Amino acid sequence: MQTEYMPRLLESGERIDGRKMNEFREIKVETNLIENAEGSARVKFGKTDVIVGVKMNIGVPFPDMPDMGVLKTGAEFTPIADPDFESGPPGEDATELARIVDRGVRESDSIDLEKLCLKKKEKVWEVFVDVHIINNDGNLIDAATLAAVNALKTAKIPKIEDDKIIREHLKEKLPLMHEPVTVTVGKVADKFIFDPNKEEEEVLDAKVIVAVMEDGKICAMQKSGIHGLTVEELETMIDLAVKKTKEIRKFL
Repeated sequence: MQTEYMPRLLESGERIDGRKMNEFREIKVETNLIENAEGSARVKFGKTDVIVGVKMNIGVPFPDMPDMGVLKTGAEFTPIADPDFESGPPGEDATELARIVDRGVRESDSIDLEKLCLKKKEKVWEVFVDVHIINNDGNLIDAATLAAVNALKTAKIPKIEDDKIIREHLKEKLPLMHEPVTVTVGKVADKFIFDPNKEEEEVLDAKVIVAVMEDGKICAMQKSGIHGLTVEELETMIDLAVKKTKEIRKFL
């Protein structure tokens, strides 16, 4: 059975697709491919395929942030991308992915939200980051974050005339201050792997997702999986992830 064979393979330091333990699949990035979005990007990690679109609307600020714009992130998993995904409202996995992507962008202060205030307490720009999974072959979070940041980099603010949004006339670029990337490190026995595909994800003991800024500062982190980690293992995985972000950053 695959669930028995895969762990033994990884424990021996080998991977089913021939990659090294610290090697990513081929990464491809396209931008500005959705005509009706303010910004967009498509990212592929091997067969994993993710598209992110950015839309902007005028809304009301949060009461505790009266002079700041609003960031909202959502994700859609459909059976077209993976037979295990179900139709209907976002499930637990989609909600988790959206939350992690959102946290990396938000905690890095990626967007200068103060510059998106149109009238304090009354009117601000809302930035919607919509993640769509086209094909799931593992490591959706790293691919989605890379696509989200690339989409935000291409996004432009629409023009406003008489309190109406004129999308045909994009005014200026979205004010970005930082460009976070995430790297997921998986653990099987005493081995650590990068960019796990779907088959590998199913046998991981644990994984750590680390969002890192340009200067190497960690802005968000999450551990998942049924097995615990020692302090030494966690520190090793974080260190590996931070170093690997330098390789991913060239795709921004």
